[in-house]
Amino acid sequence: MAQPLERIQDALINRQSPAERDKIMRRLPPDSGLDAIGVRMREVFDTAEEWEDIDLSHVPGLLAGPWYEMRMVGVSILDFKARHRSLDDDGRRRLYETYMNHHEFINIWDLVDRSAPRVVGWYLLDKSRRPLFDLARSDAAIERRTAITASFWLIRQGDLDDPLALADLLLDDPSELVTKPVGTALREAGKIDRRRLLDFLAEHRHRMSRPTLRLATHLLPADNE
Repeated sequence: MAQPLERIQDALINRQSPAERDKIMRRLPPDSGLDAIGVRMREVFDTAEEWEDIDLSHVPGLLAGPWYEMRMVGVSILDFKARHRSLDDDGRRRLYETYMNHHEFINIWDLVDRSAPRVVGWYLLDKSRRPLFDLARSDAAIERRTAITASFWLIRQGDLDDPLALADLLLDDPSELVTKPVGTALREAGKIDRRRLLDFLAEHRHRMSRPTLRLATHLLPADNE
């Protein structure tokens, strides 16, 4: 019988479309080193959901795959596994370590966004946030994106101190890969505590790019923008 990775590859091949491949290739960063076979995102997620219960030992093979769709299946499986509230701390640690130990392959913004909040953020919810601050100081913009995107889960739980500290640290980042999710984090923080967002804006507005400020103030009344 074919191994799980081969069967997942076959499932993706059976769902491929040349027209979809053209669309994906146009939006993949040229330096990503990735190819695509052309599978619609909904069908990629469906494939991941079908293989959600795969042993975690197979996921690194997906993350290191040459196709964008394979890597998206890999991070989606991590996310689906992380959604199980019955998962114990050791199980969350294994998901977190799989992500962190293979970050070199999680090298496109939507791979980060698909998995970082629940896989990284949820695991660190009751732990030291130092790994996020270490990522925020990384030379790699995609790792800095993981830092702020993982904090979305903390914000969702009403924990704003470290997400706002990360936003402060990354506010001047030279990459939009980072500053756009910073704006999103601030907007989400404002849903929890508008006063803290307004105080943050009053102190740091002068450092914020227009896109970041637009995202951060999207839900505020016009007189607060």
